[in-house]
Amino acid sequence: MEDSYLTQWAHRILTETGVKPETAHLLDQFVILALILLTAWVADTLCRLIIVGGGKRLAQRTDRMWQELLLNPQVLRKFSDLIPVILIYMLLPLAFPEKSHTPDILQKICLVYIVFIALMFVNIVLKVTFTLLSRRSDMHDRPLKGVLQIMQVGLFFLGTILVVSLIVNRSPAKMLTGLGASAAILMLIFKDSILGLVSGIMLSANKMLKPGDWISMPKYDVDGTVIEVTLNTVKIENFDNTVTTIPPFVLTGDSFRNWQRMVESGGRRIMRSVNIDMDSVRFCTPDMLERYAQNTLVRDFIARHDERFAPAGTTTGTNGPAEKTDGKTSAPDRHDATAPEEGRTAPDDASLHRLTNLTVFRAYLNAYLQRLSVVNHELTCMVRHLQPTTEGIPVEIYCFSAIKVWTAYEQIQADLFDHVIAVVREFDLELFQRPTGSDLRKWLEAERGSSAAER
Repeated sequence: MEDSYLTQWAHRILTETGVKPETAHLLDQFVILALILLTAWVADTLCRLIIVGGGKRLAQRTDRMWQELLLNPQVLRKFSDLIPVILIYMLLPLAFPEKSHTPDILQKICLVYIVFIALMFVNIVLKVTFTLLSRRSDMHDRPLKGVLQIMQVGLFFLGTILVVSLIVNRSPAKMLTGLGASAAILMLIFKDSILGLVSGIMLSANKMLKPGDWISMPKYDVDGTVIEVTLNTVKIENFDNTVTTIPPFVLTGDSFRNWQRMVESGGRRIMRSVNIDMDSVRFCTPDMLERYAQNTLVRDFIARHDERFAPAGTTTGTNGPAEKTDGKTSAPDRHDATAPEEGRTAPDDASLHRLTNLTVFRAYLNAYLQRLSVVNHELTCMVRHLQPTTEGIPVEIYCFSAIKVWTAYEQIQADLFDHVIAVVREFDLELFQRPTGSDLRKWLEAERGSSAAER
């Protein structure tokens, strides 16, 4: 038989070199093992040359993605490591007698090593593939790292089943059947991983989250950018440079705000109000309208209002005085809505639509917003009243800043309301503000001064 021939050949070589026959009988198997290892080393060297060279030629005929995958040193290295181990596994019986159990043990070790190398090879292929996919623009909204970890867990789980089945000489199918009885225990042990797996699939399928998104969860003190989405954790870098780590099932179980849609849209919303003291709101007199009309932002608004609601047969000027069309002039007549003219049963339109200083102020703010280049005029832009409260009439500005960067956005919002607060007094309005300690002191000093004067 072939194995006895190799044993006799090794025995003859050893005796010819001066080794005693008794010693040669013990060493002939080691000589054959050494030859097998030498053959495996030569095969390993040749395979590396052939695989690397063939990979280069094949990669030149494919696109860049496959070039990087096929020419990756780690992928080629692990693939070439499989050849010598398989060769050793096949040649081991030649070094031992037929009835010896030694080759069975060594072959089993080789099989375990082959499974291990195969797992490492597939794992590296997965890593390289997902690295290449992450560079594509259409894959930026996918949690690829979480998917990679899911596949790695499944891969190593199957590899572990195969290794254990080889060691105990049992079929992998029977071992998987036996694991079904302990499924409850496994679910308790890997509860977080299972929840993370399901949550990761939900986040990916519904496109709820991806690395680079700005999210906020006040409940967990999270407000920052997602830097990593894995099987068991989601890492968020907050704006104070801290990193918060939360499990994925928290994102699917609780509500969170994703600001990415705002970042990708045309603007960032500004929605803030100032409270106007209701005692300062009044109907405009001709002098007030004349003074307001000096402001170019409301001049046209006042003129259009006078033209629209002027009494029949009269024309109006910018400053409000009315002139009759028959050439006879009359003094400006602004009717009181509560006192209709003699002979009329109801006030005319001009009386019903008398301008107030708050109306002119709102018109000014609308015109001011339309002039601002930092406001996106394609989105909603308005000035509105809110429900009056004990703290006055809230006048809200609702618009969208075309600049969405946080620091610049806050600067635009601050500049806008600095202007609003400063311009209120030009329209004879007062902002509501709770009395402060200095207000009380001034009031007490005024009371003391008036009491002293009376004395």
